[in-house]
Amino acid sequence: MIFLGLDPGLQSTGWGVIEAQGNRLRHVANGQVKSGADEALGQRLTQLFEALEAVIAEHRPEAAAVEETFVNVNPRSTLKLGQARGVAMLAAARSGIVVGEYAPTVIKKAVVGTGQADKGQVHAMVKRLLPGTVIAGPDAADALAVAIAHAHILNTAKAYERVHR
Repeated sequence: MIFLGLDPGLQSTGWGVIEAQGNRLRHVANGQVKSGADEALGQRLTQLFEALEAVIAEHRPEAAAVEETFVNVNPRSTLKLGQARGVAMLAAARSGIVVGEYAPTVIKKAVVGTGQADKGQVHAMVKRLLPGTVIAGPDAADALAVAIAHAHILNTAKAYERVHR
């Protein structure tokens, strides 16, 4: 199954595509969609939407997930993050993909084993789980972590369902 992980942000949205067969993971692609602060908000959101639509069209993921929004100290930053997150979810949903949503602690626990892991630990584990992968940047690493977490969580849910039928 092909999974798309998204780490939304207005300046940089990370995306990561993996393939999962049971517990086996394989890196497919990753990248970042960047926009300039000097551009109008509507233009930036349009660029994000179109870039993610292209990623989805190229890789045809069967499932997608995003990190839930955390509240920043700055309410304007939180609002902009929410707008980018909404656009990312819309791009996946318009393609018919159900989008999972996970708190950062859930993603960290699924990837590292503890919900209190720091960014460095998460990125190191992503590299370990996807050996040889060249990661496009920190937002792409976070997006790959989201995809890995989603794959693990769905795999666990399917196994539980098989056992408890």
